[in-house]
Amino acid sequence: MKPGEPGSAPLAPAGRIAPRDWMEAEATRAVIAALTSEGAEARFVGGCVRDAVLGRAVKDIDIATVELPERVIALLQKAGIKAVPTGVAHGTVTAVIDEARFEITTLRLDVETDGRHAKVAFTDDWARDAARRDFTINAMFLAPDGQLFDPCRGLADLKEGRVRFVGDAHERITEDVLRLLRYFRFFAEFDRPPPDARALSACKDLAGELAKLSGERVRGELMKLLTAPGAAAALEIMAEEGILSHVLPEARAFALLSALCAIEDATEAPGVVPDGLRRLACVLDVDGGGAKAVAARLRLSNADADRLKALAGHAEDLGPAADPKAVRRRLYRLGADIFRDLALIEWAGAKAADADLPEAASDGYRAQLAIADSWITPSLPVGGEDVLALGVGAGPEVGALLERIEAWWLDEDFGPDREACLDKLRQLAGRE
Repeated sequence: MKPGEPGSAPLAPAGRIAPRDWMEAEATRAVIAALTSEGAEARFVGGCVRDAVLGRAVKDIDIATVELPERVIALLQKAGIKAVPTGVAHGTVTAVIDEARFEITTLRLDVETDGRHAKVAFTDDWARDAARRDFTINAMFLAPDGQLFDPCRGLADLKEGRVRFVGDAHERITEDVLRLLRYFRFFAEFDRPPPDARALSACKDLAGELAKLSGERVRGELMKLLTAPGAAAALEIMAEEGILSHVLPEARAFALLSALCAIEDATEAPGVVPDGLRRLACVLDVDGGGAKAVAARLRLSNADADRLKALAGHAEDLGPAADPKAVRRRLYRLGADIFRDLALIEWAGAKAADADLPEAASDGYRAQLAIADSWITPSLPVGGEDVLALGVGAGPEVGALLERIEAWWLDEDFGPDREACLDKLRQLAGRE
């Protein structure tokens, strides 16, 4: 028997956990009651089970059942629950109750795969369904009463901080190449180095297959990986093993990323949370043109592409001792969001360069972030119509005068009101 493969014995409980709040929620109980109303068994599966074991918050609730998709739809509708046939060919139906959504999938096994898509057959064998899943920690089932089923020994892996493929790692990746990136995403989230030798060997051997993936699928996994606690370590391993070059060769600043992750995790301030795009900008060694190329390859939205380009090269460094006036000028020019991104990356740069960064320096960056938190961008009190009212002809001179009055206003730290700005404008236009 290969490591991570389910045994041939009948599936028996491996333990029990106390039912969690989400398991006993009214909507969850209603869906389970519908699926089991005629005697069939239904169990929670995948990420919700893994997170329940760890005591983490559960976001998505997946349920496995022996009932065929058409039967699942009928049982839900009979109970007055909306059923959406989201992937009937692959056995998936989504149950919807108000804002709650439950993805229900019939037990299945892969019949044919091409690295991106699979043809499946349905089964009533829980162990065989587990055997087609990606990682052992995602192949556990949880009964509504809290009984835990662990055919691939994922519970031990989870407790020991180990991410392993179910069965043969090469086979699992060949079935779906995205699993290669998913491995490093889960490694960054749950594993303790070093990585599983079999998994790493398979990932190295099959890294060239990543070219088959669309930019959208690569982006989805990379962004999830980047928000994980061990993002920097995972990416560095990928780079060392020649894997990262197939999807993100521009990523080189791993020490900087590690420092940024530590700062984001430790700093309590609005907007300072693990942010995939900020971390992507941090780890890239590119200029604006390079950022544009990365954005195109990963199919980023226009807004995310613009943000990535604005952060490329990490701009200039104000330093932790920047006076509030300089901070406000930069906020005016960049806006609070980009300012915050750059301040955090600059703080990370200082920390990466000096592991014993004085607390006074960190306090300086915290002060900058505090200014950004309450920042409301002021508007220049005068405009083009005020210039024209002075008798200045329409044309380049109008813009030039506005640039000069704005520069003066900034030098005065946004203090002059409209009357003061009009007086200065008349002076600059020679109308006094």
